[in-house]
Amino acid sequence: MKMSFLRGARLGLSALVLLIAGCATSPPHDLDNVCSIFTEKKGWYKSAKRSADRWDGDIATMMAIIHQESKFEAKAKPPRKKILGFIPGFRPSNAYGYSQALTGTWERYKRDAGAYGADRDDFDDAIDFIGWYNKLSYKENGVSATNARALYLNYHEGQGGYARGTYKAKAWLMGVADKVHVRAGRYRQQLNTCQGRLDAANKGWFDWF
Repeated sequence: MKMSFLRGARLGLSALVLLIAGCATSPPHDLDNVCSIFTEKKGWYKSAKRSADRWDGDIATMMAIIHQESKFEAKAKPPRKKILGFIPGFRPSNAYGYSQALTGTWERYKRDAGAYGADRDDFDDAIDFIGWYNKLSYKENGVSATNARALYLNYHEGQGGYARGTYKAKAWLMGVADKVHVRAGRYRQQLNTCQGRLDAANKGWFDWF
């Protein structure tokens, strides 16, 4: 009887842990409202603000880029290529996580930012990566923190590709960049209505001194 109880307790605890883990990594319910996202995902606003402060970034733009790259899926990967139209083949790249960062670029971020334990499926690390990358785009190409269109083109083509204008031959990419820009503007307007509340909710006791 005692062994059965302990076994049942272990199973129940394991199920609870899996449930909590699933809730922690599942995407927000309302992807179109950044206030709703930050209210639902405790800690995300604090991570976004920390990244914005560290890299002179814009929260709305960073969140719009993550939305475009992964729809806030922690373990997102590029879809596999189809062979003969239906057989799953290789993935086109090793992009992974919220930011869809490539392995090589992620390793450079870890070195440059001193974030040696950073993981691509951790939101705190992913949004810091976005802030770092956007800062590079400012340093190398003079793109401001709120110019979501140009920042996304840098993000997709790399700073060198952007400087060479490789995006100009990709009408589809310019269309995607326009969508990111529009979403960033919408997120920015929404943040204007809730950022004071979010700042107050995330102000730790020691921050008052």
